[in-house]
Amino acid sequence: MSEPRDYPPAVYRHSIDAERLRSLRTFTHVLYGLYAVYWLTGGVSVLVAIILNYLKRDEAAGTPYEPHFTWQIRTFWLGLAGHLIGAALIFVLIGIPILWAVAIWTLYRIIKGWLYLYDNKPLRDPRSWF
Repeated sequence: MSEPRDYPPAVYRHSIDAERLRSLRTFTHVLYGLYAVYWLTGGVSVLVAIILNYLKRDEAAGTPYEPHFTWQIRTFWLGLAGHLIGAALIFVLIGIPILWAVAIWTLYRIIKGWLYLYDNKPLRDPRSWF
């Protein structure tokens, strides 16, 4: 009689890994969607997205989706910094162009990351600005 195992046999391990990757890919699509609708939700969806990014970051480690998580997290923090700078400078009128530039930059990053995910292409440098 064989002893119980703490891990699945090799036959099942492949399907579990494939299922985990499929699940992470879907989850990453959902996160991009949450980032994309932040203008419509007054920023609430982006707060949900960043919390989920941090909660699931360890699960994505070592997978093709880890760079997407890094890309999304950096987009959030750099976008937040840009929005704060733009808001602080809005009374001297330079804040409005800064806010527009940050919004366009954020949209660019969301679209680029989401297209790379859709095409199963790796993000080469998720820590870059563009």
